[in-house]
Amino acid sequence: MKFIHLSDLHLGKRVNEFSMIEDQEYILTKIINIIDDEEPDGVLIAGDVYDRTIPSEDAMKLWDNFLIALAKRKVAVYAISGNHDSAVRFSDHSKLVETTGIHLSQVFNGEADVLSAEDEDGKLNIYMLPFVKPVNVRQFFPDEEIHDYTDACRVVVEHMNVNKQERNILIAHQFVTGAARCESEEVVVGGLDNVDASVFDCFDYVALGHIHGKQSIGRETVRYCGTPLKYSFSEKDHKKSVSVVEIGKKGNVVIREIPLIPKHDLREIKGTYAELTLKDNYAGTAVDDYIHAVLTDEEDIPDAMGKLQIIYPNLMKLSYDNKRTRENRKIEDIQDVEKKSPLELFEELYEMQNNRGLSDDQREFMTDLIDTIWG
Repeated sequence: MKFIHLSDLHLGKRVNEFSMIEDQEYILTKIINIIDDEEPDGVLIAGDVYDRTIPSEDAMKLWDNFLIALAKRKVAVYAISGNHDSAVRFSDHSKLVETTGIHLSQVFNGEADVLSAEDEDGKLNIYMLPFVKPVNVRQFFPDEEIHDYTDACRVVVEHMNVNKQERNILIAHQFVTGAARCESEEVVVGGLDNVDASVFDCFDYVALGHIHGKQSIGRETVRYCGTPLKYSFSEKDHKKSVSVVEIGKKGNVVIREIPLIPKHDLREIKGTYAELTLKDNYAGTAVDDYIHAVLTDEEDIPDAMGKLQIIYPNLMKLSYDNKRTRENRKIEDIQDVEKKSPLELFEELYEMQNNRGLSDDQREFMTDLIDTIWG
């Protein structure tokens, strides 16, 4: 069976106060074109369809039109809500639209939705787990020990009673330990939202959402497909794509990528004001891209933003990189360090090295050790 894996559409998103709705409509049309070419058995959408829990009218229309286009093509859709979506709004009329092959995750009630399909290689089960927090899971499993996100997901998966002899797909929207993040993602301080990848060992393919850069975690088949568009300048070097997943006999999974070319790229240009406004330097480039201009002039240029927008109409951001700004950054870094306690500095180092925060026992041990040394 063949599936298209999508996630984090963030419909209705604004980047630096620029609406992305036209760019999103453009890229969804490109995705429909890919679906026409690939003729998949289904589309897996791993959460954050909307950018806000109360989406704009334009965002809702765009989502409706996308689903209608897929329904007309008789392509099955398996979509879950993410942390940016309202689970209640997302699942509205889900039973009604299910008759068209559009499957939308329900509000979590202690069980993940599961749907099945069959082909010449046998039965394939698709489990749909919307974004959940430990507090969501505890109320349904009061006798289980659930301290963190790993525990929450582990308990939910254990109660799925997955038949490991059959082929199984999980669609989930979580931060799996080891994934590289971007500025545009919602981050929980201390890595407390980490989920250990081993929780998902019983699945042949895990279609993940939440992280904006495409990547596999632990094994190739535990995968983030990434966003279809760049949503921050920390993503400027990303190569956006659609993930195509082909599942044959048990244990046989092939993944490939199809590039997505946006209507406007999001990129950074750097140089002096004179260099960035010299026609020879910008002629032949896509000047209507979304731009972050970094000026290296030692003196500020009066109304630089307005002047540069004459050439680069979609200039989103302007900053300076010179002796003054570099010195200011050094001073800010020093002042920031001086304000922090030894425990805070150690916690930052530990998280940087281990991709997770200190446990309560570790924090208590370090507090005692610091008190002994400095006491």
